[in-house]
Amino acid sequence: MAVTSFSVSPSVAMPIKRKRKSPVFNLVAPATLLVVFGLLAPLLLMFRYSFNKFVPAELMVSTFTLENYSKFFGDRFYQDVLLVTLGMSAASTVICLMLGFPVAYFLARIASDRWKSVFFIMIVLPLLMGNAVRTAAWMLVLGDKGLLSTMAGYVGLSLEKVMYTPTAVLVGLVSVLLPFMIIILLGTIQSIDSNLEHAAESLGARHLTVVRRVLLPLAMPGLLTGTMLCFILAMNAYATPVLLGGPQFHMMAPEIYQQVTKAMNWPFGAALAFALMAVTLVLVVVMTAVTQRHYRKWSE
Repeated sequence: MAVTSFSVSPSVAMPIKRKRKSPVFNLVAPATLLVVFGLLAPLLLMFRYSFNKFVPAELMVSTFTLENYSKFFGDRFYQDVLLVTLGMSAASTVICLMLGFPVAYFLARIASDRWKSVFFIMIVLPLLMGNAVRTAAWMLVLGDKGLLSTMAGYVGLSLEKVMYTPTAVLVGLVSVLLPFMIIILLGTIQSIDSNLEHAAESLGARHLTVVRRVLLPLAMPGLLTGTMLCFILAMNAYATPVLLGGPQFHMMAPEIYQQVTKAMNWPFGAALAFALMAVTLVLVVVMTAVTQRHYRKWSE
């Protein structure tokens, strides 16, 4: 039986197929580069400014010095400001989590679409106006002769001063951040099949056990996202501490604004901004790692 063999002559080169770029890549690349440049360019510029030197006569001298960061870490006042910012951010985030989860669960499980839309609009409505306007409204409520004090007087109560205290700032931060937490948790809880909760209850699990063993582990991505978002926004809050805290209450964002616009000390203001960003980033990364570790244990 004759065997036919095929051979390729070495003089005949096989055509090399070049991998063609997807047209989608060509369409999205310019927009992506523009967004990346728009986000990173101001940060890189401010980061460079943080190493410059402030001279009152010349405002900013281009050099490379760690003097601004040394001033931040060596001055007790700015360390206290950072601690106050961390405390207020953590407290407001925890309160938003505790208040937002029941509300989001109620909205996610409500049967009537009409009432769900009504409640959702009520939650989103405060976001349609600026943060400064909402905070100014709280000044009318918490002021010495405001709505809260007047209502307390009608029932014979005498409230202590609330305006220009940490309590007023905490109330303002919660009112600003709570809608974000509810919206994020609402999307997460809506994606969880309610039949899983019914199945757990049919097997004898009590409602708190269902929440702890079924609902919370499945809602963990939304809980983590909402917590991180609220914490980051609280760390960078400006209008609320200024309007409700008064001149004697200090948080990081107003201090940065003070250094940049009033003292004209751009290098130190930039150093404060990057110190705040570094602390926030480290805490968010640690919080994410710890939460994911517990989430994996929960899921097992």
